[in-house]
Amino acid sequence: PPTYPNPNSNLYSPRSKPSVLPPWPTSPSFDFLGYAVDGFRDFVSLSVDSSVCPGEITITQVSSDAAGKLSCDPHSNYAGIIAIKNPIGRTFILTRKGLPLDSGLGSSAVVPPLEQFSSTNCSAGSSGRRSWYSLELKSEEKVSDYHTDNVGPVIMGGFVLIRNYEPLDLKKLNFREKKDLYFVLVSPEFKAPTMKMRATLPLEIGMADFAVALAAAVLEGDVAGLGKALSGDRIVEPRQAPLILGMEVVKKVAIEAGAFGCTISGARPTAVAMIDCEERGEDCGEDGGGVLEKRGIKGGGGSESA
Repeated sequence: PPTYPNPNSNLYSPRSKPSVLPPWPTSPSFDFLGYAVDGFRDFVSLSVDSSVCPGEITITQVSSDAAGKLSCDPHSNYAGIIAIKNPIGRTFILTRKGLPLDSGLGSSAVVPPLEQFSSTNCSAGSSGRRSWYSLELKSEEKVSDYHTDNVGPVIMGGFVLIRNYEPLDLKKLNFREKKDLYFVLVSPEFKAPTMKMRATLPLEIGMADFAVALAAAVLEGDVAGLGKALSGDRIVEPRQAPLILGMEVVKKVAIEAGAFGCTISGARPTAVAMIDCEERGEDCGEDGGGVLEKRGIKGGGGSESA
């Protein structure tokens, strides 16, 4: 019988904030840069039970607000699909969602490192990690869509640049040390499925200059430049912002509160602003949530560090 290094394991995944700017005119996706932030997390608990039939995978529960919205069928659940594609024996999976669904915060990228139970391949070396990314992406594609900018930051942390999809080429960008960077996230209670939002966009978008500006701002630790670059989108945001309740007024309030820039998080309704002071970031988030409340839109805001 197989042996397991740890028959019970609790894993968590931070949220990622993807941008929706393409690096190449013919990119198959509108995502090329993602980053992980502190705050809400998704948790996955794994356990191996000898009483379960060999090869059987069971998702016992999905807790929190996602209960009833995410399937417990392993073939339709992200964590279950990963386990099926990379069998780890007699396994129970318990998922606790800490991230809101359809929010633009990478909630589809629950990335439990299940490979530690079945293979050492994905724990060492870049080739192993590439195999891991491929597995995660195929799983996420079935549940939501193909989002490398979600999976990359969850696995690598920080900023991750997607330089190419075929072959997959990811590059971690290190934000300059001793520079403060905070993201203000304001989320209205409004569901905006990614596929529906992306349907508003043209098939081919050329914004390579923005990719260069964003990468340069990250590497230089230039918060103002990062905000300016993210706010400089003249193609994607103008098409999607009118579909998001309160987006335009939240952006206006964020800039007035001192944010260097504000844009849409991913292809969903969350607004994300960049600022270099935690206290002002908290004020910015409260102001953004306040204007939503005044307009009868449920939601809230807060500041998170990168």
